[in-house]
Amino acid sequence: MGSDVVLTSIVDGVGVVSFNRPARHNAIDDELGRAWRAAVASALVDDRVRCLLLCGEGRSFCSGRDTAQLGQRVAGESDVAFVARAQEIRIAMMESPKPVVAAVQGHALGGGFETALGADMRIAADDATFGFPEIGFGLVADTGGTQLLTPLIGPSRAKYLLMTGARIDAAQALVWGVVDWVVPAAELRDAALELATKLAAAPASAVGFAKQLVDQAWTGSIRNGMRQEVVAQAALFASDDYLRMKAARGAAS
Repeated sequence: MGSDVVLTSIVDGVGVVSFNRPARHNAIDDELGRAWRAAVASALVDDRVRCLLLCGEGRSFCSGRDTAQLGQRVAGESDVAFVARAQEIRIAMMESPKPVVAAVQGHALGGGFETALGADMRIAADDATFGFPEIGFGLVADTGGTQLLTPLIGPSRAKYLLMTGARIDAAQALVWGVVDWVVPAAELRDAALELATKLAAAPASAVGFAKQLVDQAWTGSIRNGMRQEVVAQAALFASDDYLRMKAARGAAS
């Protein structure tokens, strides 16, 4: 199943959804964004799927928004509408009773990092790197990154990553609590599928309640914070800093 830019399959109750633009480190252009949202949404309502496994083909999980399309909008679409639409699938993953696992290798940057953070559990290859490069464009994470990262690693470390654009490797991500397991890159897909299969085999109703009971401690604040991300990012797209940086990139290309 799936489109050329997103691969999907169902294995022993696990719905596998995989980014498939390996030549671009699975950078999210408009086509991939549409296909990804559709594939994840379909898996979340498919009765055959009891656990969702998010993957990336090739060397990286996902390097975030394709910078060739950064700030571009289809005719008539506002920045607010664009960001709010991008957030919808993150919220759907969070609110679904189905567990979600992310298998991360190579780059997990920007929206790719946020996609991994939207999972309930993260298993990383030992070559994985995580970061938010948005600050270098005069922007901020806008699909849940500011809200999903903070409960995992605390406000100071979250601010450090968001404000500096610094990247951390898999070992540091494990120490800080960004990921839950680190395995050799060659073993990542098998290890992630083993974990997801175990979750899929557990009683679905009990798994769903366990997820929702744990998440209720911060779900409301995360949703409120994500609404504020929309407002903040829309303001930043119109800011002098962003427009100056955008002009400089255009002149350099």
